[in-house]
Amino acid sequence: MRLIDQSRRRVWRFGLLTATGLLAAGLWWLAPAQVYSVEAALAQADPVEADPAQLSSAPARRAFEAKRSGVWLRAGGEVIRILPDDLDNSRHQRFIIRLPDGQTLLISHNIDLAPRVPLRRGEPVEVRGRYEWNPKGGLIHWTHLDPARKLPGGWIRHRGLTFG
Repeated sequence: MRLIDQSRRRVWRFGLLTATGLLAAGLWWLAPAQVYSVEAALAQADPVEADPAQLSSAPARRAFEAKRSGVWLRAGGEVIRILPDDLDNSRHQRFIIRLPDGQTLLISHNIDLAPRVPLRRGEPVEVRGRYEWNPKGGLIHWTHLDPARKLPGGWIRHRGLTFG
């Protein structure tokens, strides 16, 4: 009985079907290869509001030190510079943030796919996107939903609003 109780607390990766329900229905071959607990799923979910200063800069630091690119990560910091828009091909709003550990990140936000973020220097901001390495600290792009719905997409949170 204990095994059944434990398995009821486990849900499929997307939370749509329970592993127990599939097993009980005799559809064990449809049961997901990896099941996660509800507690783990809730712990991984992005909070609605987060203080960018409280976010860990460790994922960005690890990606920078390993010279990795194509890594999806979340980071928060202070806007230290607002750059002119990049108007070649698709338009991008560009700005630089400083993470709590001092690392800087260039944020390239596609304003053809998402609304412009009303930023000012010195304000906190939180971003989720795809990290690309460069010697100055790195770049984060894909801070918007993927129009083809093939990539997870990202967002920018500023003043309690989410842009993406």
